[in-house]
Amino acid sequence: MNPLTTGDFTESEEPFVLFQSWLKEAEASEPNDPNAMALATVDETGLPNVRMVLLKGFDENGFVFYTNTESNKGRELLGQQKAAIVLHWKSLRRQVRARGPVTMVSDEEADAYFQSRPRDSRIGAWASQQSRPLESRFALEKAVAVNTAKYAVGEVPRPPYWTGFRIAPVSIEFWQDKPFRLHDRVVFTRDGDGWRKVRLYP
Repeated sequence: MNPLTTGDFTESEEPFVLFQSWLKEAEASEPNDPNAMALATVDETGLPNVRMVLLKGFDENGFVFYTNTESNKGRELLGQQKAAIVLHWKSLRRQVRARGPVTMVSDEEADAYFQSRPRDSRIGAWASQQSRPLESRFALEKAVAVNTAKYAVGEVPRPPYWTGFRIAPVSIEFWQDKPFRLHDRVVFTRDGDGWRKVRLYP
């Protein structure tokens, strides 16, 4: 049986095929940002941080998002080189969790995505000293104005501190709400070049 047609996701053997199917459904049902995900990192002491970011790509190699490497999350990603994510789709009563080691995407991949962003967002990447103290909103608006004038003509280049990260999951868990909190849970764990699947108690 095909789990994507029968509706029984627990029969799926390919986590990224299942994830693609779930994300497509979320894109049709979520009112805002179906690609929003909570990203958890840890600092040098092991203290965790979590915040919402946007998933910007995925394939069998992992999940990709972009950020300022000089931000708190950027420093933690570069320092500890590991992270966890969760996507929760309230409209579908589903969530997906994944965790694993983190690497930076190639310069070519980062450049291509940066140039696909709206021009104002590219200007904003230059103007924002992400996570650092901001004396006033006016200071941010001034930085935007300065960089808008600087890049008034031609392309806006990618800042050297702005790039993407890829989480290569060692595990991916799919969760579906069920009545009486007897939820369906399946976790895929890396096993060589493939995956080992286990169904979990709710």
